[in-house]
Order: sequence, then C-alpha cells, then structure tokens
Amino acid sequence: MSELTILVLRFGFVIGLWLFVVAVLLILRSDLFGTTVVSRGSKPDPRREQRPSADPSQAANLRTEPAAVLTQLVVTAGPLRGTNLTLGATPVLIGRAPECTLVLDDDYASNRHARVFAADGTWMVEDLGSTNGTLLSNRRIEGAVPFKPGAQVRIGRTEIELRRGPR
Repeated sequence: MSELTILVLRFGFVIGLWLFVVAVLLILRSDLFGTTVVSRGSKPDPRREQRPSADPSQAANLRTEPAAVLTQLVVTAGPLRGTNLTLGATPVLIGRAPECTLVLDDDYASNRHARVFAADGTWMVEDLGSTNGTLLSNRRIEGAVPFKPGAQVRIGRTEIELRRGPR
C-alpha cells in the first residue's frame, strides 16, 4: 500500500472515532437531562381582555363566554410537577410522542395515551386505548368521561389535576 492510502485510512479512522465519541456524548446528555418539554398551551387572546362596551349585545356575549376557557391542567405529581397548561378550544393530547401537547417522559405512558377536550360546556378526559390505562380519581376509565375541577387523572407516575384558573 502506498503512503497516501495509509494516511487516508488513518484520517478516516480518527474521524470515525470522533463521530463515535460525539454520538456517545449526545446519548449520555439525553439520558441525564431527559426530554425537553415545551409548553404549547393556548395563550390568552389579548382581544378578549378588552373592557366591556356599553352595547348590550356585546355585554351578553362576554357573559356567555364558556367557563372552560378559564380552566388549567396542573401536573401535581411526577417528573413534570408544577407544569400548567391553560385549556382552550383545542384538545390537549397527553402521551410520550413529541406531537403531544403534554409530553410525558414516562415508561408507563403510551405514545398517545389520553386527551382532554371540551364537549357541551364540560371538560372530558378520554383514554385513547393505552396499554396501562388512565385513572380518574383512582378509577380506570374507558372512553370519554366528564373531568370536573378538582379531579385527578393518573397516567403512569404523573398526576394531572383540572383547576379553575384566575379570572
């Protein structure tokens, strides 16, 4: 073999070793620090915080606004303890998958474990066919059931409570 071939093989080997070291460091970092959780809860609309006008029809609209907008999901136990999500019109998907609204780093949670949504002015929680099940106030649920403020949902090691938010 020529010297040039040996030199190219040496550089290729060194580059391969460095790529391996970087890959190991990235894996260790993800194991130590876990998944980065991004809060994607609905943000309040600044137009809704306007003062009520003297027009009676607009005042009636403000009074009939559903109370569900003023509700929060609060993680009370588990790795994400203290996380708050303000609920809006969009359903909240809970699970391990990155596309979920509340991403759980929990071995006992399914990729798409459960969802919380508004139906007929009340909040509902629905188990999406998870392997380990969803508990509402220590009872296993199947399908969609009403989720009242103060009730606790348990998914794996995570407990989530529905609370009324500040007005």
